[in-house]
Amino acid sequence: MINAAAYTAVDRAEDEEAVAHQVNADAPAAMAQACAALDIPFVTISTDYVFDGQGDDPWSPHDAPAPIGAYGRTKLAGETAVCAAHGRFAILRTSWVFSAHGNNFVKTMLRLGRDRDVLTIVGDQIGGPTAAADIAVACLKIAKDLAENKTKVGSYHFSGTPDVSWADFAIEIFKQAKVECMVTPIPSSDYPTPAKRPANSRMDCTTTTRTFEIARPDWRVSLTDVLNELELEI
Repeated sequence: MINAAAYTAVDRAEDEEAVAHQVNADAPAAMAQACAALDIPFVTISTDYVFDGQGDDPWSPHDAPAPIGAYGRTKLAGETAVCAAHGRFAILRTSWVFSAHGNNFVKTMLRLGRDRDVLTIVGDQIGGPTAAADIAVACLKIAKDLAENKTKVGSYHFSGTPDVSWADFAIEIFKQAKVECMVTPIPSSDYPTPAKRPANSRMDCTTTTRTFEIARPDWRVSLTDVLNELELEI
């Protein structure tokens, strides 16, 4: 079983933490318990938001979580519950997810960039953009390996490379999409939000590569695929 469901409205979670907890913690707990009872491999997706975003070093799966907001707290509660079920599980933490579907940074930038000449984008939050399609491939590989080898149970990290700021991500989006829009980097303090974002979302993915032979994908290549898919939809 692969659980890709989540309450991901980070800002709204500050006012709806109970609802977010149901989706991000109670639901994975129930799934993990059912899978454990039947010895079914269970893969669930988590987030860099379980960390506080301090420092510059990439986060290891073994680093102590310290979420700074409701969303991160509910995702961490889900992780704890999955571990407590003592089944054949893998928790895959990822970051900055984008695709041709749903609401995400790439689609927002394309919409805004076509209407404006200049955009101010946060430049002091650093992370690895990750295509949803790459996450799906990783989850399938991990689930297959878990079915064959229960010693691979644990928490893992998976994100795109290279690590960039949101501003740099936007610049590459406009470059590939051939959108004439200038990006001005700003500090997070100039763009206040209800939920505080981690400044450091770098992920150490070496354990994932070593255990499952899954390399970090180049998000720039995946971005090209997403933009091509969006062109087909248009």
